[in-house]
Amino acid sequence: MNHPPTTEQPGWLERLIEWSGHNVLMVCLLTLLALGAAIYALVSVPLDAVPDLSDVQVIVSTDWEGRSPSIIENQITYPITSHFIGAPHVKAVRGLSMPGRSFVYVIFDDGTDIYWARARVLEALNGVQTSLPFGVSPQLGPDATGLGWIFQYALVDPTGKTRLSQLRTLQDWTLKYALGSVKGVAEVASIGGNVKAYQVNVDPRFLTRFGVTLDDVADAVRRSNTDVGGRSIEISAAEYHVRSLGSITSLDDIRRIVVKPGAPGKQVTVGQIGTVEFGGAGRDGLAEFNGKGEAVGGIVIMRYGENALKVIQAVKRKIADLRPALPPGVEIVPVYDRSGLIERSIDTLRTKLIEESIVVSLVCLFFLGHLRSALVVIIMLPVAVLLSFIPFAWLHLTANIMSLGGIAIAIGAMVDAAIVMVESAHKELEHEHLRLGRELTSAEHTSAVLLAARSMGRPLFFSLLVITASFIPVFTLTGAAGRLFQPLAFTKTFAMLAAAILSVTLVPALMVLLIRGRIQNETHNPLNRYLLTAYLPLVEIAVRWRRTAFALSLLLLLLTLLPVLRLG
Repeated sequence: MNHPPTTEQPGWLERLIEWSGHNVLMVCLLTLLALGAAIYALVSVPLDAVPDLSDVQVIVSTDWEGRSPSIIENQITYPITSHFIGAPHVKAVRGLSMPGRSFVYVIFDDGTDIYWARARVLEALNGVQTSLPFGVSPQLGPDATGLGWIFQYALVDPTGKTRLSQLRTLQDWTLKYALGSVKGVAEVASIGGNVKAYQVNVDPRFLTRFGVTLDDVADAVRRSNTDVGGRSIEISAAEYHVRSLGSITSLDDIRRIVVKPGAPGKQVTVGQIGTVEFGGAGRDGLAEFNGKGEAVGGIVIMRYGENALKVIQAVKRKIADLRPALPPGVEIVPVYDRSGLIERSIDTLRTKLIEESIVVSLVCLFFLGHLRSALVVIIMLPVAVLLSFIPFAWLHLTANIMSLGGIAIAIGAMVDAAIVMVESAHKELEHEHLRLGRELTSAEHTSAVLLAARSMGRPLFFSLLVITASFIPVFTLTGAAGRLFQPLAFTKTFAMLAAAILSVTLVPALMVLLIRGRIQNETHNPLNRYLLTAYLPLVEIAVRWRRTAFALSLLLLLLTLLPVLRLG
């Protein structure tokens, strides 16, 4: 390929290509440094199976035992819901009233920081507290999303020696706190079994006989279950602190609680008006395990923005540490583990990316017919893929089946610039060899390679930028569609941008370094000869019959409207 001399001043791209070709060692060192940063970014990227499609929301839950849904709606759900209408960045507020419980979902605009949103909700709850019934205290839900349910387990005892209430106590007071301490865990929710509770079964006949009410009994039990501190006194140069121990530790402590004071022997105690026993708190459902009956379990909820795979692995390690301390016969059986789905999804994509890279490399090697020239493309491809993870990690994106799919889409176009530049260098070296009639010196070889790179660098660089910008409309998607497809658009854009930068830096340096030896004419490749034989006549016909070719192309374009209109 003969490039006529030009008097135009080289632009910044041409100067960059020239500098890269004359500073191969520096370019390779800078590339290695960038690869180090890319590998660090790659291992720090959170992994998950699918993108998180949930809204930025904060859940406010409020308990008010024994009240009907209508009362809950009027006195709790409505006051809280109305308080958030019109709040900054709030796009929707939804309320749900159940027997004894209220839920309010405050949904914020996409992109709102979850912890900023939780802080705003807490501030608003301070203002609405005065509008709620006495003793009612709203609570924030965990800082998690709908995709935070990452692990679930069941507590079972095949020997049958441990009762459900004992398993639930083990879950609530041991496993829940132990697993909740794992980094990245927002909450461990207990399900199934009976929550152990002290129960006072009051006999209405004794209430009437002793002249006390149910509220009197409840107040007496509540007051008696406290420790009261007093002053300190000094006796014999020693200081003693006086306090009253009132915490309930046994059923007898409850039975001795005085409901109605009186003279000695005339007092009315809880034990005189009813029975006291251990029992299970009221429940609305149960948990069943593999058709073997009721079981107790826990649901591990991941904190917002954490690495799901790492959190699950940490939870498993914690469970392994806790197993030796479990009562004899009790087992922790995983019933839902998302790590398998994550690993299979990532492995599938990793395999496909490797297969694509191998196919592209083999095609380049076959068509170029020169191993060292094909290495330019083969080396550039994985480097560009790795470098795309630097902005990926910087934006705190999650590696999942959609985001990594963007790289799979981009691989074919990423190597275009490198292939064209290598082909151009082949043509330039071939022309110089024929013109001089001898082997080129090292300086002449470098000059010819860089001349080809400079001539093709600018159009190839901007063509890759055009492809990079092709996914910009995807970034305008909002809601669930945006959360689903934007990760794919981000990774494709990053991969193409990395390929564009490498095409004017690493590729010229590799071309100077690797394109050596005898470069044969492209017609020596039988497949190339066949393709040229079929391609050149078609081009001549299209150029000769330009209007007909344009009309046929327009007709084909119009025919595509038929299947497009029938798409669902």
